[in-house]
Amino acid sequence: MTEELLKEKKERLAPLFGDPTYVPMKLKELAMLLNVPREQREELKEVLDALVEDGTIALSRRGKYGLPEVKRLTGVFSGNARGFGFVTVENLEQDIFIGTDRTGGAMHGDTVQVEVWPARGGKRPEGTVVKVLERANQTLVGYYQKNKHFGFVIPDNQKIAADVFIPEGKDLGAVTGHKVVVRLTDYGGGRKQPEGVVTEIIGHVNDPGTDILSIVKAYGIPEEYPAEVMAQVSRIPDEVLEEEKAGRKDIRDWQTVTIDGEDAKDLDDAITISREDYGYKLGVHIADVSHYVTEGSPLDKEALKRGTSVYLVDRVIPMLPHRLSNGICSLNEGQDRLALSCIMEIDYDGRVLGHEIAETLIRVDRRMSYTAVNEIIQAGEEKQEGMEAAETDMFLLMKELADILRKRRYSRGSIDFDFPETKIILDEKGRPAEIKPYERNAATRIIEDFMLMANETIAEDYFWQDLPFVYRTHDNPDPEKMKRLGLFINNFGYHIRTQNGEVHPKELQKLLERIEGSQEEALISRLTLRSMRQAKYMPQCTGHFGLAAKYYTHFTSPIRRYPDLQIHRIIKENLHGRLTEGRISHYDSILAGVTIQCSSTERRAEEAERETVKLKKCQYMADRIGQVYEGVVSGVTNWGFYVELPNTVEGLVHVNELHGDYYVFDEAKMELRGERCGQVYRLGQKVKVEVSGTDRLTRTIDFLPAKEEDREE
Repeated sequence: MTEELLKEKKERLAPLFGDPTYVPMKLKELAMLLNVPREQREELKEVLDALVEDGTIALSRRGKYGLPEVKRLTGVFSGNARGFGFVTVENLEQDIFIGTDRTGGAMHGDTVQVEVWPARGGKRPEGTVVKVLERANQTLVGYYQKNKHFGFVIPDNQKIAADVFIPEGKDLGAVTGHKVVVRLTDYGGGRKQPEGVVTEIIGHVNDPGTDILSIVKAYGIPEEYPAEVMAQVSRIPDEVLEEEKAGRKDIRDWQTVTIDGEDAKDLDDAITISREDYGYKLGVHIADVSHYVTEGSPLDKEALKRGTSVYLVDRVIPMLPHRLSNGICSLNEGQDRLALSCIMEIDYDGRVLGHEIAETLIRVDRRMSYTAVNEIIQAGEEKQEGMEAAETDMFLLMKELADILRKRRYSRGSIDFDFPETKIILDEKGRPAEIKPYERNAATRIIEDFMLMANETIAEDYFWQDLPFVYRTHDNPDPEKMKRLGLFINNFGYHIRTQNGEVHPKELQKLLERIEGSQEEALISRLTLRSMRQAKYMPQCTGHFGLAAKYYTHFTSPIRRYPDLQIHRIIKENLHGRLTEGRISHYDSILAGVTIQCSSTERRAEEAERETVKLKKCQYMADRIGQVYEGVVSGVTNWGFYVELPNTVEGLVHVNELHGDYYVFDEAKMELRGERCGQVYRLGQKVKVEVSGTDRLTRTIDFLPAKEEDREE
């Protein structure tokens, strides 16, 4: 049967199933109803199968044809600035599209019940929100606009399409231009707008710091500590007491250093290393924060609520008050400090032969920066000013062991995404003065390698002890995403071996190795990263795909991460023989909730950090309108192409700005091509662009293709 004839027969047959008198029938019954002769039943079946395939009808388990049943599912609504949205349902491969007139008053992040009808013609399923089960937004942050007798708040979150109406007398005295926090009193719906009350004026949009503070408020990140927390902190001594030193392994005579960024104040890890007959003795010594932050105390409850420290462009919002994180819990040079140590015996092949976990008393001999250690390593045996020969030897020994550990990790398939992070330097008014990539060096890699080794060693130890624990897990990538990645990289002449979409981390490691130095390196690296799942905390050990590790945890930063603090408690109780059946039962009952909370606050912190970086990049480029830069095409869509500059700033060239031709988007090749001129814009391509505009509200940057004379410079 030809496609045209099949289409015609489908159109003629489809209305039958929508007839109110129709009841689901089998093929034979339908043939009798339609007077189809026996010899033509195969043709009828072909038409019915085609209608089933495109979702017009459904075939029941009993073999009867009828209209598909509308399903009711529960998921999370993701909004869009243009009014439509999507609902993500757990274990459903595709998100459900929700049209502008079918959102049911749902806002971004709400948990909703949605009626879904099946996808047709290969398109994604569509649905209607029938009920909002749980509201995600009790408060919003936005820009206040004053009218004569009322006002509006335009939400900062672009995924919330509706402005919030503020009745007269409910604005707290805000004026146009203020950034405010608004408590929602009515979520609206249909043609009615949401309504609210201004509860806090953050500051004027042009005041220094208001922009970042607005993001902090929008993400609900707590800044101030409750009074009972500060009262507890005030009772903690500034120095280690003599009675606290008893019963600990005293290693104050071991040569000990910290290596951190120049401006770091919370120094929670220190290193010792020595050469032995079998290889190396490596000590990773972590501040014993759990000694001061006891379970169930106000400090502990607040730390769990925060989950992590948040590192923004212009400030750090710590998990623990500064008096702790920069004081008694910071491994400051020349001061006695309590630590929890993982002391490992490692052979020349990088294998851990044995290890000891102990409560220790340490004293750091020297506080070093990444820059200084990197200079020592680059200089090799040359004597450094102000540095003893023994100290220089220690750093070179660290480099020697770190290289071995990295090589061993690499050989098993560990994936290293070496993206340059963004370093933003602000002036005294909080405006970005310089943006540049923040590259890792040999010293940062040494610390990474040693921390990874300690984390793996601790995780494997507690896995085999079969005790309650918190693991850092990273599940295998989604097979469908891996298939799509494989198809995409074929356009560049690369491939990865998969089996039904399953991939070994070593395959992705090989891919990153092959693209190193190529034009498309940054692009394929990012797409590979996006094709992988998000790491999370779990009470079960399911392995870490990205590190190709069977056992992994976070042990090394209890000052800034609650999961580390949680496992320190478990380890210490175990060392003292206090993990009774009752305590094991206690941890079994709380760890699922702890890991969910920690994974959630980690994502919140990451999103807030990304938003502040986007904001400052936008401000930086706003002062450079008309300037020309060379960059690399980092993304291609049907609405234009994205260009990333060497300083990590990314902007969009809109397709309607590509004058003089009609451009077509080729999704398979990920390129835009001019129909007549033949000009092509593809991923990884170097291009010159002119900064044409910025939008502070959406935190976006627009580029134009550079003029001919600028391209030839």
